[in-house]
Amino acid sequence: MHLRSLKRHLSKYLLLYVLLSMGVGLAVGYPAAGFVHTHKGMFTTLTTVAVFLIIYPMMINLKMESIKLAAKNWKGILIILAYNFLLAPLFGWLLAHGLLHDPMLSIGFLLVMVVPCSSMSIGYTGLAEGNVELATVAMAVSFLFSMIAVPAWMSLFAAQYNMPSPTWILIKSMLTVLIAPMIAGYLTRLLLMKRLGEKKFMQLMPLFPSISVIAMFLIVLLIFFMKESLIIQKWSLVLWLMIPNILFMAGTLFVVTWVDRLIRLSYEDHMAIVFAATGKNNGTAIALATMAFSPMVAIPAATVPIFQIILLVVYLKMAPWIRRYFDRIPRKAMPVAGKGDA
Repeated sequence: MHLRSLKRHLSKYLLLYVLLSMGVGLAVGYPAAGFVHTHKGMFTTLTTVAVFLIIYPMMINLKMESIKLAAKNWKGILIILAYNFLLAPLFGWLLAHGLLHDPMLSIGFLLVMVVPCSSMSIGYTGLAEGNVELATVAMAVSFLFSMIAVPAWMSLFAAQYNMPSPTWILIKSMLTVLIAPMIAGYLTRLLLMKRLGEKKFMQLMPLFPSISVIAMFLIVLLIFFMKESLIIQKWSLVLWLMIPNILFMAGTLFVVTWVDRLIRLSYEDHMAIVFAATGKNNGTAIALATMAFSPMVAIPAATVPIFQIILLVVYLKMAPWIRRYFDRIPRKAMPVAGKGDA
């Protein structure tokens, strides 16, 4: 019960804690600039640990078996992949090209656009009474597909900004950030299920997303702590990030809602798809930015939660209206993959 309360508390005050992490990082980092420079290796190691603690707990809760169910709802999976790895990168590129003129921030913003969907999309889908099974499968397949999509898109984007293409570094980072934690998480899940039994494991499940969220706070704090002077010098550019972030979130929610209704999806499938298409995995983006590029490239990913949380919660509050919007026309519902928990 305490674990569920912690998870609800962190979800409710996520925006506050992200802002607090940014503020503490800047406030403490300013007088400690010399110490950071002298102990750079220590902070790099701490960042790596925080990166692992973001992804690994997510993977413990991820049911790898759910990937097998994707074939039963292949249309839904293809739609989600199209939104995540075609619409988002192209829309993101238009916004970055038109509104962002700092190459580091532009690359960081585009990196957020191509990472897989957030695990929070499952939670939002459940709260909206959507197709949780589809949301779960979408997250699993998106993580696997991102192994190809992220390095490919980032190579193209880096060339656009005349930056070195860190393709091999990105691939190694993807292996470190996603595949290694995925394997470790799956093995941990099997071990815990064997030792504790399914009932006790289900009681323990709320702990793992809480660890991921706390680790995300830590890495946001570290980014602003280590790069405080650069952030302060470019504060106007960092503030400017709010415009493409808001436009991307609001624009994607509108387009996905309109298209899903146009192709006559059910309300339940739509809610799984819209949250998977819009909710970006900031933890993964931060991890890849710090490992393959630099902490400055991670700034857009560190600030995205501010806008993502607000707009997705607003959309969630609109669920009754959206349900009526989808129920006004005859629709051809997709086959449901099956029943199961998230």
